[in-house]
Amino acid sequence: MSSSEPTFAELLADCKTSAVHLEMRDVYYSTERFESWQQGHLTDWDDRDSWWHPFHQMVADAVARGVEVRRARIVSEPVTSYIRWEHYVTIANVRAGERVRWLPRRNATDLSLPGNDFWVFDDHMARIHHFAGNGELVGYDFTDDQGLIAHCTIAFEQVWDRAIPHEEYVIR
Repeated sequence: MSSSEPTFAELLADCKTSAVHLEMRDVYYSTERFESWQQGHLTDWDDRDSWWHPFHQMVADAVARGVEVRRARIVSEPVTSYIRWEHYVTIANVRAGERVRWLPRRNATDLSLPGNDFWVFDDHMARIHHFAGNGELVGYDFTDDQGLIAHCTIAFEQVWDRAIPHEEYVIR
């Protein structure tokens, strides 16, 4: 990423009304937290210092300013172990003020979806994520192309309307 490209923190800090994120992969890159969970280590949700990360604070700050932060995930069922873990740790996102919904992939067949995960900030800037086949993040593209942003926003809203709120989604 060149120094002229905004960081996620800058994009969220500049956000005035909304930040939406669509995730469509069943596996992302492995993390120490994921690997620890796979070994049976659970998060102590009462010990906020043990799981509260700068990302959660950025979201909480944005929500406190009146920004609506929403995430929708399209997932295959039965879910992968990675998605099972994501569902488990999503409590952190929710506690930060993010709204999260889950859409079983079988219910997305008739939707016109972008080929990549993305964030859209205030309907004027999008950060498009690029992943390798193994889930490793390989880079981002940034765009203010209103046609592409409209496509992403419409897709997100269609997914959001069909998706199941986090607290109601049962892992299968």
